Amino acid sequence: MQCLSALRQQEQLDLIIANGENAANGSGITPEIYRELIKAGVDGITLGDHIYRRGAIMSILEAESNIVKPANYPSQAPGRDWMVLETEAGERVAVFSLLGRVFMKPVDCPWTAAERVLSSLPDDVQTILLDLHAEATSDMQLMGRYLDGRVTAVLGTHTHVPTADECILPGGTAFQCDVGMTGPYDSILGRKIDRVIETTTTFRPTSFDVASGDVRLSGTIVDVDQQTGRATGIRRLVVNQQRADEMTMRPEKNEEILEQNGEIPKYPMTKEARNPNDET
Repeated sequence: MQCLSALRQQEQLDLIIANGENAANGSGITPEIYRELIKAGVDGITLGDHIYRRGAIMSILEAESNIVKPANYPSQAPGRDWMVLETEAGERVAVFSLLGRVFMKPVDCPWTAAERVLSSLPDDVQTILLDLHAEATSDMQLMGRYLDGRVTAVLGTHTHVPTADECILPGGTAFQCDVGMTGPYDSILGRKIDRVIETTTTFRPTSFDVASGDVRLSGTIVDVDQQTGRATGIRRLVVNQQRADEMTMRPEKNEEILEQNGEIPKYPMTKEARNPNDET
């Protein structure tokens, strides 16, 4: 979290949205962690199927306007279906979350819920982001195609694994099956490898403690035409511990360091993700 301020400046980020459902030791989120994320620079928080693992978060869900539940949860479930955030320039951005249905707990139809959310958003909001918290890539791709041209981005979460399918669909919607996990990659989905292997191979119950090695921030950056709400670029972002330390300790060196490492795109983003080493 300590590098978010430098990352915002370096990448010229207008808004930072985080899925925070596993922020509390790998399961759920607490009011204290919610406040830490907001203080660190996160503008809005989405959640998924672990939303209520920490009961204390319900008061935050009912009181705060920058955190949302999955919109296809029952209407009686604590939390808002959508939020509208505002950039420093005054641009308004709507954000909502949905759960997929394949290999997930039973929930209301995500497609019906998407229609309900879109019909209830303020008319002046052009930029709309959906966090689709789903297990199956089929769910994710279906939702991307279903909402193509009607939302700015459909970005997946839940599997913890960043996918290499980022693109802009024909109608102008940025899409990626999963933006990946922020956490320890020397792990099994964030948990200690030996514990998961032992339980899997022997059926002996163990405590799936959170791992600590190779911590990375993973995410996706979407460029948007604010007049139309259409995406103009999408690219993956990965920040490892070394880069985070460099950004925090020497912010004035950020761009120089990243250029040396070949990590800053030297060309404008197009409808396809661009490789900084491409010459065409």
